[in-house]
Amino acid sequence: MNLAEKICYLCGATKYQYRPGKVRDDKSLKIVECLNCGLVFLSQIELPTDFYEQSRMHGGEPLPIELWLRETRKDDERRFRYLNETIINRDILDFGCGNGGFLKMAQSYARKVAGIEMEKRLHSYFKTNGLNIFQNIDALDKSERFDLITAFHVIEHLQDPAKTLQKLAEKLSVGGCLIVEVPSSADALLTLYESVPFSEFTYWSCHLYLFNSSNLELLAKKAELKLDYVSHIQRYPLSNHLYWLSKGKPGGHQAWSFLDDVNLTSAYEARLAGLGKTDTLIASFSR
Repeated sequence: MNLAEKICYLCGATKYQYRPGKVRDDKSLKIVECLNCGLVFLSQIELPTDFYEQSRMHGGEPLPIELWLRETRKDDERRFRYLNETIINRDILDFGCGNGGFLKMAQSYARKVAGIEMEKRLHSYFKTNGLNIFQNIDALDKSERFDLITAFHVIEHLQDPAKTLQKLAEKLSVGGCLIVEVPSSADALLTLYESVPFSEFTYWSCHLYLFNSSNLELLAKKAELKLDYVSHIQRYPLSNHLYWLSKGKPGGHQAWSFLDDVNLTSAYEARLAGLGKTDTLIASFSR
């Protein structure tokens, strides 16, 4: 969609406003917010067709897999804990599985695990490590079905996320669910604290859309699916937010980690969730 069309992908409205901030890797792009449903999207949401296949999201640089796995381990563990009971003795598909860290954790508990990852240069690593990863949805056996399909921080990268959700839902077993995790457009650093440095850092040309807890219902309808629930998740602790407000830089959860403990982190997440201003949303869809 080009901004000149002025039509919201979710609700079809034509009234919008520009959000403060910058797209960190492409200053020519504007950040647009639908005044009807609140969908946030970029003024140009079109990427080259081979963008992800050719590793252009990572700049085409060699990927040190072990370092990448360490960097994503905390999120992989969080997702595993969140879905623990759903994983046991089930058939699992992770769409946009990245380095496969979540699947490696799940495979000891699930009946079967598989992944879909477009990035071609990762597939030799998957083969070496015994992970059953496919290039795209169409590469799956037509009769294959899964009890749980996950998509962690993936659909915001897609030009037509509803269409992809429809195709994934066709691969669900009876009673199965599709779990989607996305960054939230209502992030407290944007909508509560209004951090200018954060607003000039967080937007990225690969994130074509940002959703909130309300317009995920519209996404479900567009995909002809049922929205079962939306959970508010806070990935970054209070130390990270204080560091942004004080220093205007990322990395506060590492530099000021001494401020955090389990109780404080849990209480802060609960408060932001109550306000609807966490940085992440997890939604469950079903047919």
